[in-house]
Amino acid sequence: MANPTKTRVLIVDDHPMIRERLGEFIGRQSDLTVCGEAGSAAEALAVARRAKPDVAIVDLTLKDSNGFDLIATLRAQLPAVRMLVLSMHDETLYAERVLRAGAHGYVTKQEATQSVITALRQVLRGEIYLSDRLATQLLCRVVGGPTCSRDPAVVLTNRELLVFRAIGEGRGTREIAERLNLSIKTVESYRQRIKIKLQIATAPQLIQQAVLWVQQQR
Repeated sequence: MANPTKTRVLIVDDHPMIRERLGEFIGRQSDLTVCGEAGSAAEALAVARRAKPDVAIVDLTLKDSNGFDLIATLRAQLPAVRMLVLSMHDETLYAERVLRAGAHGYVTKQEATQSVITALRQVLRGEIYLSDRLATQLLCRVVGGPTCSRDPAVVLTNRELLVFRAIGEGRGTREIAERLNLSIKTVESYRQRIKIKLQIATAPQLIQQAVLWVQQQR
């Protein structure tokens, strides 16, 4: 059971080993304690309502949903909970979006575990945690003006960007639908919207541009 004198942390990740490793590290901190774990959005909401965490560490890729939706729901239902995203995805792609959704910081899984603790404490102080690299990137985007008008990370919505990335990873419509918990018709609709926003004429051109974009992010 979590120690009531410590800051209560909820870990949401669909990989048990990551939850275990992160939980052990947090448990060694004098001021933090894990009050619950979850591998899906539905489970996370149930645990959050019961355990009343002070902060939630949320992955963007979950079994039954995506982290964006969970962040928005937590923000609406439990507004006092601070949220830190811990994701395998490059922060330059999604960090700005999770902040808009209601999160308070972004850390990539490639960073050292100590960075998560540093980010947690900064978020709990009421601040926003961003790496120096991301802060610089966001500033460049603000002053970039028209040069960003066809950047997928700028013009696409959260769901559209997830679909676009999946296309670039070589996934077909059915697989994308299953992966993102969407209908095939909805994925096809997203593909059409993406083509319009990025001024792409054909499906092969969409795939080509998506593949190129994914390669550029690596």
